Amino acid sequence: MANSASALKRVRQNETRAARNKSLSTRMKTLRKKTLASAEAGDKDAAQKTFSEFASAVDKCAKNNIIHKNKAANLKSKTQKHLVG
Repeated sequence: MANSASALKRVRQNETRAARNKSLSTRMKTLRKKTLASAEAGDKDAAQKTFSEFASAVDKCAKNNIIHKNKAANLKSKTQKHLVG
């Protein structure tokens, strides 16, 4: 366990940041599943709408260093392929 006041503060900061990162990455994964489900069902309008929300969430995660920028590009590209094909 942390002994100094600064170490205790770092523990609190890490818990807060981990919770924020978890919520952003969970949102990203959920939106990807919704997009793929809409594309699978053949609902092009809903798929396109959720894809734009998904792309925004992925970009936010990449900007905050939750995921790497190349992984963000990879996720968006693979999801877009499901919409087109």
